[in-house]
Amino acid sequence: MTTSGEGFTAKVEGNKLIITVDLSRQGTPSKSGKSLVIATTRGNMRIGDVSVGLNVYRKSNAEL
Repeated sequence: MTTSGEGFTAKVEGNKLIITVDLSRQGTPSKSGKSLVIATTRGNMRIGDVSVGLNVYRKSNAEL
């Protein structure tokens, strides 16, 4: 089972959840503008029989 969302893919292989995020993505500004969101589930998401909440971000250039 493979699931994809904003900037990520996730799959269950046996007893392992494998999440792949492409860190080369520029990202989109967060609501506050302090960070760039690279990948997110935008809340909890069911993947197989588990729930996952994922946020991957970096500080925006303005904050560095």
